Amino acid sequence: MIQQAITQELTLVYEPQFSDSSFGFRPGRKAHDALKQCKAYADAGYVYVVDMDLEKFFGNVYQSKLVEVLSRSIKDGAVISLIHKYLNAGIMNHGIFERSETGAVQGGPLSPLLSNVMLNELDEELERREHKFVRYADECMILCKSRRSAERTLESITRYIERKRFLKVNREKTPAPYISRVKYLGYGFYRRKGKLRFRVHAKSAAKMKEKVRAILDRNKLTPNAVRPIRLKQFIHGWVNDFKLIDMKQLLMEVDTWIRRKIRAIYWKQWKKVRTRYCMMRQYAIPEWKVHELASCRKGLWRVALMLSSFLTNEEIARPGYITMTSYYK
Repeated sequence: MIQQAITQELTLVYEPQFSDSSFGFRPGRKAHDALKQCKAYADAGYVYVVDMDLEKFFGNVYQSKLVEVLSRSIKDGAVISLIHKYLNAGIMNHGIFERSETGAVQGGPLSPLLSNVMLNELDEELERREHKFVRYADECMILCKSRRSAERTLESITRYIERKRFLKVNREKTPAPYISRVKYLGYGFYRRKGKLRFRVHAKSAAKMKEKVRAILDRNKLTPNAVRPIRLKQFIHGWVNDFKLIDMKQLLMEVDTWIRRKIRAIYWKQWKKVRTRYCMMRQYAIPEWKVHELASCRKGLWRVALMLSSFLTNEEIARPGYITMTSYYK
């Protein structure tokens, strides 16, 4: 409650100070706005990227530096004292409580605002240098018109961040790549007819399938009534996150894969031959086909493909399973 109250008051103070190129954890701004700004810059010819991930940002923030920055705008000593106590609350490291002079507690309502306050000085420096940039929390992307310009920018800004802001920049990323090689906020990019277009990055697609696998894991004792609810919740969130993309073909392929996994779940639950006979006779299936399938010794994944003759898409939808394609529309 106290953190929430402090956050509301600080938001009123700092919102007017924040950059128009900052989008993370701010009222009325979201990830899609940041992506649209990237597209606008790329369409104007800024297609080489300085892709900066401020490595372990919350863990590397110097508390004394953060308090110093806050004190410039907040003159109420009681508020500063409360924030300082919040920062000094310590962290859990592998189950062991530790006090530290660096790092901020993550997960509270105050943390995102404090990150924006700390990084606002970086935004101001980038604006002073007249760079085209987009920042969402600790993911910052500077866009340049040439690779050489992007490489120079990377070197100078990295020096500024590490020497003046005392933060660490992840140097493992490829320096100054073309925008089509970049993953930003889960999105990939490609150019077509001189315009930037969005795509689902390969890593984002793989992560999505991993989450679906976890929801539809046939080895888990998840009730049949629960799986459709969990899958529906995930689909709603994921499709909303990536709705800027024309991805109908991808979603149709994923839907086919999901339905096959659901059929495999049913087949595993009908593990006894007697149960298979009983369940399949509820459908209009010839007796010879029932006998053939009930005695089948093929693996679950192969059998799941054969079950589509009676476990149709409509039957799959009956318990409440939805498709990504239907929600995307």
